[in-house]
Amino acid sequence: MKKLLLTGFEPFLKYSINPTMKVVEALNGLEIGSFQIIGKVLDVDFNTSGKQFRALIEELKPDAIISLGLAGGRYKITPERIAINMKDGGPDNNGYSPVDELIYSDSEEGYFSSLPIRKMVGKLLERGYPASISNTAGTYLCNNIMYEGLHYSKTKYPHMKSGFVHIPASHELAIQHGDIPSWSQQDLIESIKICIEVLSED
Repeated sequence: MKKLLLTGFEPFLKYSINPTMKVVEALNGLEIGSFQIIGKVLDVDFNTSGKQFRALIEELKPDAIISLGLAGGRYKITPERIAINMKDGGPDNNGYSPVDELIYSDSEEGYFSSLPIRKMVGKLLERGYPASISNTAGTYLCNNIMYEGLHYSKTKYPHMKSGFVHIPASHELAIQHGDIPSWSQQDLIESIKICIEVLSED
């Protein structure tokens, strides 16, 4: 059976809950389509998360990677189209705020997702889940990890599919945080299962 590395993030900044962490924990160890799911939670740290992620890829040698991130304020599941070679954002969990920093000084300006993002969006809509392709993963940790995965696959494992999906807040997080759109945690889990099914069929 093929291996799929599914990553999420720990809670960060003003978000005391990270629903990606709960999705990863719920799907870890399951078999979905042709994939055995290996779920891992990454640090929200510009200096360590890339190394942590690369170490997991090297150890597990997955056939595919789907990384998840919280997009508080979005109301759809949004597979990301592109990652850019840039770190620039608010403080991470250790207080570091990069400004105009390249992720790699000698690499591509951007990488397009190698996931079947159009098919994922189509299947999510067919199943009744709001979804659309996003053309910006930002410049915070989500973009950083998306770029790391695609850089690794392009330079070392060209047959490994890799990409990133942003998800909305959960109801639990919205209750704590205030006026942001939210989904039930179960719907978030089911929507990512659909994305994995589509990747398995692709």
